[in-house]
Amino acid sequence: MATYLKTGKTEVEIKESNTKVEEIVSGIIKDVEQNGDQAVKALAQKFDNWTADSFRLTNEQVEEIVASVSEQTIHDIKFAQAQVRNFAEKQKAALQDIEVETLPGVTLGHKNIPVNSVGCYIPGGRYPMVASAHMSILTAKVAGVKRVIACTPPIKGEIPAATVTAMHLAGADEIYILGGVQAMTAMAIGTESIEAVDMIVGPGNAFVAEAKRQLFGRVGIDLFAGPTETLVIADETADAEMVATDLLGQAEHGPTSPSALITTSKDLAGETVKEIERQLEILPTADVAGVAWNDYGQIILVDSLEEAVFEADKLAFEHVEILTEDPNYFLENMTNYGALFLGPETNVAYGDKVIGTNHTLPTKGAARFTGGLWVGKYLKTCTYQKCTPEASVVVGEYGSRLCEIEGFMGHKAQADLRVKRYKKETVNN
Repeated sequence: MATYLKTGKTEVEIKESNTKVEEIVSGIIKDVEQNGDQAVKALAQKFDNWTADSFRLTNEQVEEIVASVSEQTIHDIKFAQAQVRNFAEKQKAALQDIEVETLPGVTLGHKNIPVNSVGCYIPGGRYPMVASAHMSILTAKVAGVKRVIACTPPIKGEIPAATVTAMHLAGADEIYILGGVQAMTAMAIGTESIEAVDMIVGPGNAFVAEAKRQLFGRVGIDLFAGPTETLVIADETADAEMVATDLLGQAEHGPTSPSALITTSKDLAGETVKEIERQLEILPTADVAGVAWNDYGQIILVDSLEEAVFEADKLAFEHVEILTEDPNYFLENMTNYGALFLGPETNVAYGDKVIGTNHTLPTKGAARFTGGLWVGKYLKTCTYQKCTPEASVVVGEYGSRLCEIEGFMGHKAQADLRVKRYKKETVNN
């Protein structure tokens, strides 16, 4: 039986905070709907202390910004993007259009059609999220999206040069220095200067995530994303330093980022607590990671690996690191996770920044029913059908009777017309 050695905030406390976010976001969306660019400019000034004649960067501005970035940074960005592009291309190659004859004369098929336009949000705020450019813009381009626009906020009144460089190298068609709910809303519904897109994607803070939720339906989204979540599953073969490092390494994302340890070893649980306390004394981002661990950290002691799988699937966390003697056991048996990191040689930071898998992943239990952002999210699998006259008669006779059972007489008429017309044609031939 699982024993909870440490728990975080209650659902009631979390819900109270979420309600305030919903109200603020709803007001911003309504403002942009009614006032367009005027509202966007006022909101940018209010939240980011940012003013500009145009939020879109010109080609000349982009070139100047890229030229200001060091060769090493550009080299590193290109390396990361090569990994992301390579994996996305392999994923796309696995998605095939199909066409099959299911009955004599009946042809069914599907085509994987890229979304026409996508808006990508690249977070800024506390950290310039350079890697998010690779994960969203580049993947959309691999999928074949014709128009990919991207927004990123200024950081302390400055344009984030490395982020813009990554956006440009990833293939963004339009780059806007614009953040928050106003950026998501402008991309989703359009303004006088920003043409609306068909889909918005990318991670962000609680306000950005809530904006996506409220805008969903007017546009498509990748997924509902909450604060970053990290789970470490460890047995007695793991060491506390690595467990603590990997928990705090993700807790630094924000003060509401959940981290959890599931372990079969009570000794490791105790050592990890001590190690976390030690590392918080020296970690440069301890002011954030410490709050996240205190408020949202969990430690769950289990009796077996089977119980570890059960508890992990209940959590359905975004990132799951496996630090056990046999990591593949969890690959074979777990079903609810955003991404798995198998063995001590890898870690969540690799997935976040450089290894090639996508870092926009399901949170808040969404891993129970969806995976993360990938090339397939930008593709619509659309079906088609065609029949020979003879096949239309066969299918139509079945269809007519089935429509009548349901009382759909207009549907029945469609089938009957084909049966009558093509049966006569077949007989005459």
